[in-house]
Amino acid sequence: MSDDLFGELTDAVVAGDKDRCRGLAEQALDEGVDPYRALMEGCAEGMNIMSDRYDEGEAYVPDILLSAEALYEAMDVLKPHIDVEDTGVSGKVLLGVVEGDIHDIGKNVLKSIFDAAGFDVIDLGRDVRPEQFQESIEKEKPDILGLSALMTTSMTGMPKIIENLQKAGLRERVKVMVGGAPISEDYAEKIGADGYAPNAPQAKKTAEKLLKQKKKEA
Repeated sequence: MSDDLFGELTDAVVAGDKDRCRGLAEQALDEGVDPYRALMEGCAEGMNIMSDRYDEGEAYVPDILLSAEALYEAMDVLKPHIDVEDTGVSGKVLLGVVEGDIHDIGKNVLKSIFDAAGFDVIDLGRDVRPEQFQESIEKEKPDILGLSALMTTSMTGMPKIIENLQKAGLRERVKVMVGGAPISEDYAEKIGADGYAPNAPQAKKTAEKLLKQKKKEA
């Protein structure tokens, strides 16, 4: 029964149907379904599908935005009933698209999935200067810094950000993960990042892994 409900939630997110998402989320609570599972196996899965469709040219920016709104509609219903300890996630993530790059759809999809997973997410937006990342790390003290770039011309800003953190004595405080169309695992290793993810679902797993590493090192 739960699997059917999860599938309906997934379909509602894909369709960008906010009212349907809210109704299904309320139904999940009424039926005693685990709200975290409903969020991750239902709603977040819908965003994963839309992310794949966008990458394949089968969905467009308005479609992604509608799906994200639908996911957040369900999240408003489900999240107050989720115990943080049940999620296994209790970390803060700072996200941003590097300077010179205004392409933020991938980052926005990631934000919605991180929000759903239980991370405390701070979104700096797009075209973020290296100094802004540094200032935000000093102020917010995140566990993870997520850097995104969609262009080969902007990805070159990633090593500068990491270098600035090193010079400022902040590098050891935060785990850095990178992603975006032109980014590869080899590039991530080359610039000294701690993690890389080719897509949003993998990014969630990478972030959880880095969070565990950071807690072990503390």
